[in-house]
Order: sequence, then structure tokens, then C-alpha cells
Amino acid sequence: MSARALVVAKVPVPGQAKTRLGADIGMTRAAEVAAAALLDTLAACTEAFGAERCHLALAGDLAEGVLHAEIEAALAGWTVRPQRGDGFAERLVHAHADLASAGPGPVVQVGMDTPQVTPELLLRAVAALDAGRHDAVLGPAEDGGWWVLALRDPRAAAPLRDVAMSTATTYADTRRALEATGMLVATTTTVRDVDTLPDAEAVATSAPGSRFARTWAGVRP
Repeated sequence: MSARALVVAKVPVPGQAKTRLGADIGMTRAAEVAAAALLDTLAACTEAFGAERCHLALAGDLAEGVLHAEIEAALAGWTVRPQRGDGFAERLVHAHADLASAGPGPVVQVGMDTPQVTPELLLRAVAALDAGRHDAVLGPAEDGGWWVLALRDPRAAAPLRDVAMSTATTYADTRRALEATGMLVATTTTVRDVDTLPDAEAVATSAPGSRFARTWAGVRP
């Protein structure tokens, strides 16, 4: 059965998106960078899976964010649902559960912090899921978190509810939580999240043809 993409993201509103980066470049520019990262991610998912197999769990009102018209256009054919839950871990679990309710099949979940993601990287996670009949595939981030989670069954995301997100041990803690339920977990490519100015510089350099890189070139200090 074909895999589906699940993007978990927030609306790029100034003062609410990429605030650590905003401390260096200003909150409006940081929101523009976040919007560019989201657009790159949506494009990669659409190319890899087809819009009809792509889902977005969104926090916020898209109309309040920057570049909302372009983001809405990029979401043509996608299924968009609001995020629900009190913390990020709980929202992740609910997003996967909502996808499971829409029908069976594997899922590849990413956020909006890795604009360098390519269709090939996403499909590599699917291939790792199939290899050796793994139940899950987790992609480490350089900061200790993770950037992608592929699951054979999205209902298997339930253990994430008890994992502290955005810490230096989130990857290790997530892997441990999944394996504690008996799941066989594979590892895929390590990438770098964009949270700080050095992150943005490095990622823009690594993906010079991306919308993110073009936007960063116009706002970097």
C-alpha cells in the first residue's frame, strides 16, 4: 500500500514562528523564512507522494500568516486538519490518529524545520520501512531531535505522548519509547533543523536552489 505524507506545522505568523531566529533577524523576516521552509516541505511531499496522499496538521489560521496565498496554492489537493492537543507531543499523536481514521497505510511524518528535505530523502524513509519489515523509521536531527518518523501504522505513534520534545535527547527518547512497545525501528539520514542563524546559513548553503535559500539570501543579517 502506498505511503502517505503527514506534515505537522504552524502558521508562519510574526512573533510565533522561528522566534529564536527572529531574535537575530526580526520576527517578520523570521516568519518569511518559516513560510519558505514550509513551502519547500510541501513541494517535496507533493512530488514524492502526490497531493492526494498528502496531509497537513496545522496550528493556527492560515489567513493570519505571511505568504498565505502561496501556501494555500501549494496545498491544492491536500487534506488539511487542525492540530489538537495541549502539548506538541500530544498534537503529534492526534495528527497520526486522525490520519489512521482516514484509512490504513504507512505514513511519513515531517515538520517544517527542514527545508532541505527532498523527495528522495522522504522515499528513502519509506524504503527503510520496507527493508526488514521494520515497524518504524526515525531520522535523527543534528541537535538531538528527529526530523522524520515513518510508521507502518500511524496508530503506533501513541508512545510519543510521553516523550519530551525539543530536547537534546528527543531522538533517543523517541526511539526508546517506540522500541519499548516491541516495534522494530530503523534509522535513516541525519539532517540539520533550522532553529538558529548558523542553522539557517548551513541549510541554505546545502540547498541553494530552494525557496528557503532564496528567501534567506534576502533577509540574512
